[in-house]
Amino acid sequence: MKQLSNKTAIVTGGTRGIGKAIVSKFIEQGCNVAFTFYSSNEEAKKLEKKLSNPSVICKGYKSNAANFSESLGLIENVIKDFDRVDILVNNAGITRDGLIMRMNEENWDDVINTNLKSCFNLTKAISKIFLSQKHGSIINITSVVGIKGNAGQSNYAASKAGIIGFTKSIALELGGRNIRCNGVAPGFISTEMTEKINESELKEWAKSIPLKREGLPEDVANVCAFLASDQSSYITGQIIKVDGGMVT
Repeated sequence: MKQLSNKTAIVTGGTRGIGKAIVSKFIEQGCNVAFTFYSSNEEAKKLEKKLSNPSVICKGYKSNAANFSESLGLIENVIKDFDRVDILVNNAGITRDGLIMRMNEENWDDVINTNLKSCFNLTKAISKIFLSQKHGSIINITSVVGIKGNAGQSNYAASKAGIIGFTKSIALELGGRNIRCNGVAPGFISTEMTEKINESELKEWAKSIPLKREGLPEDVANVCAFLASDQSSYITGQIIKVDGGMVT
């Protein structure tokens, strides 16, 4: 039997990078997946077509995870379409980098709302479902930047550090009802964002990583699949770094 057979997951921000890898890995492991997107309609259609098969369903939903009412509507629609949800992966995230002296309020608010408030929105929206069925796995995608900070990313670091505190608190609140909540903290992962960095800079980054390479989205997806599965049934409140040893 596959790792996630007979389960259904919601993955926010599922059309690119780490989110797309998580959706693909979950489908591979026998999970039905509802993924969200905000503006990438064509990418969502391609992903649906590529991953759906007779055994599992892969369906995209246009939804702004930073909006509470849209998050409530998303959960309602997914329950109507899939009848159940077992796993929530809060992955939606953006960057608006800049030094604090140059960062404006809009760039701060956009990052906090998309990265951190979205975790509250979706977790709040799904909590009644998980509480009634007395099981569920919540996986929040944070970052090593939320652990160690990074110059020019105070908004991003604050949002990801907030996710860590949120994850630990939800694990304590909901653990008694067999609902687990864990975080995954990627390090330097090769995605569309890193493609903008020139090769010499990438090599400099790699030198600071004990494993001497950047990570792949699949490295993060593999950990998420484990945390979503029954194999991790006694793990909650943990932040697992996927960073090649960058923060040790």
